[in-house]
Amino acid sequence: MMILAIAGRELRSLFLSPLAWAILAVVQLILAYMFLVQVDFFMQIQARLAAINDAPGATQLIATPLFGNTAFVLLLVAPLVTMRLVSDERRNQTLSLLFSAPVTMTEIILGKYIGVIVFLLIMIALILLMPLSLLAGGTLDFGMLSSGLLGLVLLMASFAAVGLFMSTLTAQPTIAAISSFGVMLLLWILDWAGKSQGSEAESVFAYLSILRHYEPMLKGVFNSSDVIYYLLFICTFLILSIRRLDADRLQH
Repeated sequence: MMILAIAGRELRSLFLSPLAWAILAVVQLILAYMFLVQVDFFMQIQARLAAINDAPGATQLIATPLFGNTAFVLLLVAPLVTMRLVSDERRNQTLSLLFSAPVTMTEIILGKYIGVIVFLLIMIALILLMPLSLLAGGTLDFGMLSSGLLGLVLLMASFAAVGLFMSTLTAQPTIAAISSFGVMLLLWILDWAGKSQGSEAESVFAYLSILRHYEPMLKGVFNSSDVIYYLLFICTFLILSIRRLDADRLQH
């Protein structure tokens, strides 16, 4: 299947790049430090928590903050991972070779998207090992952990879709990375604007904000509308990427 072939090619090119290994190493180092800080904090207050009814456990005090920090780190990392997906093809003038191959624009976009998603899933899997290590000496709320993990995966997939689309717009990976970060940051803080505009504007901006749909899942509150929002968000940017490539193909 051509989609899987393109995905495999993208994944191999990522792991052949020193940038990808550097990103994995730096992300693990930063989040491991944050994880250990939360573990130390939990150990310090554990005696006080024992005297409180329905006190928060390790999941709320360690895993949830870790996933929250991971979301912000992904906001910085995703543009670096996605910036070369299509812009490199355009800069190296190999995009015309893809257009002449017996593949559709949809297969090209989905293949590249799946390739980068697999890379980011590997990163998240390594991060997930940190809270799972707590099972060696305690228990975890797997419902809350699963909800937070699902939200993190959907957020990551949304960032990748934005980064892929921005990569289709330029031949310069640096410009693609900066543009992707700008769009993601805007969507991250979009609800701030609504707070000064009244309740109706606030609800609109809150719905459009990519962070507002992640926060409930991080707290263990699963709502199908949040999942639908992310799926629509991803599909929208993938369709825009396909249309952009199709426009380029018609010009060749």
